Amino acid sequence: MQRSFTIAEIARALDARSEGDASIEILRAAEPAAAGRGALALAMDPKYAADMAQGTEAAILWDGADWHAMGLRAAIFVPRPRYAMSGLTRLMDPGPAIAPGIHPMAIVDPTAEIGEGAAIGPFVTIGPGAVIGPRARIASHTSVAEGAVIGADLLLMQGVRIGARVRIGDRFIAQPGAAIGGDGFSFVTPEKSGVEEIRATLGARAAAQAQSWTRIHSLGSVRIGDDVEVGANATIDRGTIRDTEVGSGTKIDSLVQIGHNTRIGENCLLCGLVGVAGSARIGNRVVLGGQVGVSDNIFIGDDVIAGGATKIFTNAPAGRVLLGSPAVKMETQIEINKAVRRLPRLFSQVAELQKAVFKRGDAD
Repeated sequence: MQRSFTIAEIARALDARSEGDASIEILRAAEPAAAGRGALALAMDPKYAADMAQGTEAAILWDGADWHAMGLRAAIFVPRPRYAMSGLTRLMDPGPAIAPGIHPMAIVDPTAEIGEGAAIGPFVTIGPGAVIGPRARIASHTSVAEGAVIGADLLLMQGVRIGARVRIGDRFIAQPGAAIGGDGFSFVTPEKSGVEEIRATLGARAAAQAQSWTRIHSLGSVRIGDDVEVGANATIDRGTIRDTEVGSGTKIDSLVQIGHNTRIGENCLLCGLVGVAGSARIGNRVVLGGQVGVSDNIFIGDDVIAGGATKIFTNAPAGRVLLGSPAVKMETQIEINKAVRRLPRLFSQVAELQKAVFKRGDAD
């Protein structure tokens, strides 16, 4: 059954100020144009006020908004609208429907430890020696391999894979299909490979020869701190000898690939399709936009921000803002982009100058 919230309850949850009838009951949040009766319109900027649907009774508004003129019966005022979204969505999100207890179609090894208050869905498998903290919620078709240890308030959505001996802190969230602790992509040739040769010479290569690849097995695992979230179908490879590490508070988007031996600091944000190659080290509070690529064995300092599709091939100092491929300072890349857009006009000007020079030469 859908739960309703009063304006007073929502305002308290957001630590915000409300005006008007605080007893109005809200069933859902909505964009202003689709709000209507029973909905809380999210008109947090003046540009959205004109789109308010007929019959809308309440809204979240920016400070100073005239809610009476909008025909509302109540309003909630927030100083930072986007941050208010975090509290509102947390309040109204019912979460996945996973029945309390262990479903009879789940398979839990007798040596596994399951904390109090667990909710484990059907077709879940939990391996020998695994430890699951209290209040865990594990959706269907998820597997937790042998020796994995996960802290309190876990949420694993459908089809998540947690590998052997993975260590994860409290309040971990993994979206459908995330895979934590698969083997690293690590292969070697008996002789010096073409890749190694190219790296050493930066392009020069002797005659190509037949080569075959031999697996380097992954003996390490993955260690993850508290309050980490991993998106759908993201993957974090286990380390070769030591563990791959992800620091507390880091958020990893869908379809992100973290290579073996990588170390990621605290409170980082890795957006969709980011690829981090093996043995890279990433500092704290680093933000990597969508499709950013990080080369192997390099270091990215604290507080670096890389714009979408940036390719980072060399070490990046702390605090640097990067853009482009190869990555350069953002202001440099913007100038490069401007220069590239001017190229057609420049070529045309050069062609005109060439014609003028040739004509003068013919006249002489």
